[in-house]
Amino acid sequence: MRTVGPAATVMGVDLIDALRTTGAVREFLDTGVPDETVYRVLETARFAPNGGNRQAWRVVVVKDPDLRRAMRDLYLPGWYEYLAQVRAGLTPWAVVTDRQLERDAVAQAPDVARSASQGPGGFAEHFDEVPVMLVLLADFSKLATVDRDADHYTLVGGASIYPFAWSVLLAARAEGLAGVMTTMVVRDEPGVKRLLAIPDTATVAGVLALGHPVRQPTRLRREPVESFATVDRFDGEPLAMP
Repeated sequence: MRTVGPAATVMGVDLIDALRTTGAVREFLDTGVPDETVYRVLETARFAPNGGNRQAWRVVVVKDPDLRRAMRDLYLPGWYEYLAQVRAGLTPWAVVTDRQLERDAVAQAPDVARSASQGPGGFAEHFDEVPVMLVLLADFSKLATVDRDADHYTLVGGASIYPFAWSVLLAARAEGLAGVMTTMVVRDEPGVKRLLAIPDTATVAGVLALGHPVRQPTRLRREPVESFATVDRFDGEPLAMP
């Protein structure tokens, strides 16, 4: 078995350092990204782990300015609903939540939108301007979704799609790029599917926005291992460093 030691690097970036510092980046320089760079990113990311090696992902590279503006317009309503829920102290669209409080919060989204329109706008309002816009799809016919018939929210199918998204972000890092995976457009998936001629046999998993970062994250904040890893049971003892 071939082993990779702690000195392994990703284009000059230590692998462990890359894993600990590849955060979500939403601010990009105006510098364009050549198609050959995008191709190399996808060429590397295609080796991501996935069920049965069926590579159930598809990627639509959105370049047309009109399509990009339409994608932005599909993005914004969900974004303002998201912000309204956050302001109400909720985790947006959580499976376990107070649905009445959620409805009350979402009803305030137009106020959030009006407030946003008075400022310069951020990532969402300028979504059409991201240097690289990759719409990530999942092919239903290639996903072994073992929880397909469960009577609760299903999640398993994503195990064959989202590792590819993470590999895109890491491969982009190796090219001197940064980016973010956003799922906000899925709030209007029918609109996205009509816009990009996506068949019913596929679903929208999200959008990857890439570009040359204004700032590259160097320190990320996350909860410690003891907060999420337990031994033997959900309510077991936290896994601790010996």
